[in-house]
Amino acid sequence: MIKKIAVINDLSGFGRCSLTAAIPVISVMGAQPCPLPTAILSAQTGYPSFYCDDYTEKMECFRREWEKMGVAFDGIYTGYVANEEQITQIFRFLDTFHVADSPKRGNAAENSSGQEKLTECLPEGGILKKRRPYLLVDPVMGDDGRTYKMFTPKLLERMKRLAARADIITPNLTELCLLTGNDFQELKCLSRSGNGVRCCELSTRNDMFLEAVERMAREMIARGPRIVVVTGIGFEDPDNGAAKIGNLAVVKNGMQSEDEGILIGRDANGSTDGTISSRFLAFPYVGGSFSGTGDLFASVLAGGMARGDDVFKTVELAGEFISRAMEDAVREGVERNDGANFEKYLGMLNIRE
Repeated sequence: MIKKIAVINDLSGFGRCSLTAAIPVISVMGAQPCPLPTAILSAQTGYPSFYCDDYTEKMECFRREWEKMGVAFDGIYTGYVANEEQITQIFRFLDTFHVADSPKRGNAAENSSGQEKLTECLPEGGILKKRRPYLLVDPVMGDDGRTYKMFTPKLLERMKRLAARADIITPNLTELCLLTGNDFQELKCLSRSGNGVRCCELSTRNDMFLEAVERMAREMIARGPRIVVVTGIGFEDPDNGAAKIGNLAVVKNGMQSEDEGILIGRDANGSTDGTISSRFLAFPYVGGSFSGTGDLFASVLAGGMARGDDVFKTVELAGEFISRAMEDAVREGVERNDGANFEKYLGMLNIRE
């Protein structure tokens, strides 16, 4: 059966972000996106004027109705939240759906300890393992050293708890610093010292800046997530002076076997110490920034997890997809608030190696 992913995010009429980015990406990657809106906006908040209908109280209505339907999800993906109360609503949703299949949705039985056995008998006598859906959290709180308007210390506290519960998180550098309690400006100064980020291969592990970023990612993994992908790391290639932007994927190894269809860490073309694998993948930077690129990136990862794709290949695919969309938008002179021209490149995501 087709995989189902609950997508908890806002819906903006203009801006090509959040749900309007996630729905086509996840769909073309072969999964069914099931949107749970946190807000309905006439346009994303970067525009000078917009109307916003807050859905905080309505989120519980979705949870109750979906629970009555007895639905189950293969993945849960959370994005922008308008306030800290929405994170509380997300926790209620997770308490219902971020669990293994319940008896009414399968043939689970109880074991001797009274706990649910996550198995189901197949006609030929085999065993089908059941597992809870993966949780992907995009901890949207700020960018380029600045926090967004909805940010509060209380929101940060709850976002830390949500990120710790996730299987995969996709923070940018600002959000990674917020989650780990590090100073963004100190990290930025470090990126300008020494030799800088030299290239997009794993020799960059010797660079002080990327080592600091990876240490923070490892700190997050120690708190709960299996996979941390740090997005939007910009630098100048000293070999040719070209501007590039990259994503650092840090993955805890050995959590699931390949035949379970869940992303696992690998050291092919990357680095590993036996426990953690990491890889830095970079692409040409075409200049400027566009609404929704973070949403596109997280959505590709959500689709890749549903398909059971390798995490590093999925990060590379997401980077190539967004790079082409941004190049196209720059050529056409698209305003940043309108978002990158991703639609014509969706076919890239339907191809599996």
